[in-house]
Amino acid sequence: MAKAPLYVRIERELRTRLAQAQPGDLVPAESVLAEEFGVARMTIRAALNALESDGLIERIQGRGTFVRQRPEPRAAGTLMSFQDQVRSWGRVPASRLVEAEVRAASPAEAAALQLTAAAPRVTSIVRVRLADDVPLAIEYACFPPHLATLLDLDLETGSLHRALRERGLRPTLGSSTLTAQRAGSDGELLHVPEDEPLLVETRLIVDQHSAPLEFTVSRYVGDRYDLHVTFDVQAPQTGDPR
Repeated sequence: MAKAPLYVRIERELRTRLAQAQPGDLVPAESVLAEEFGVARMTIRAALNALESDGLIERIQGRGTFVRQRPEPRAAGTLMSFQDQVRSWGRVPASRLVEAEVRAASPAEAAALQLTAAAPRVTSIVRVRLADDVPLAIEYACFPPHLATLLDLDLETGSLHRALRERGLRPTLGSSTLTAQRAGSDGELLHVPEDEPLLVETRLIVDQHSAPLEFTVSRYVGDRYDLHVTFDVQAPQTGDPR
């Protein structure tokens, strides 16, 4: 397997350092980093440009380059609209539409949405979700076919959950599973390499009547989005030697 370009390897090393830094910390100057890594300043600049485009650092004219405030993590047990969440960080939300159609349902989609037709179909909406124009995630959302009117909405600036409420459907309870996967073909849309690890949240949301409303797979870039999990510690069973 071919090695990643030098600037990418330096970028990854700097990402590791940034994860341990505090917001507002000064990032060493290009000349200092170039001397440390033994490369040209142009190579360091390419690595810093990638970090800046991901929202990890910010350059302030006349002052230098600083570690940027990371977004507050979302509590895994709570789901708020993407737009509201990004605005709560003081950033600007946006969506880029990739696909919107009624199509054949996969077995997993049909089972989750409890579709019983012989050839079940779903209303499918695929969007890249952004904050300050930085891609955070790609979202594969599916709804029952009778909600095909969602496709008539402005899917790049509008809120699907708001549109559902306007149709008398209130997203209420949900459950999700968290896994990790490589970016693969989604890497191009998320501006990351194909082998970049993504945090994958598969969730099902039901309406106020406990009917399945939304089945969504959200694939987040790991160093651009955090989930906060709280849990109970189960006491060991009697006779457990630990």
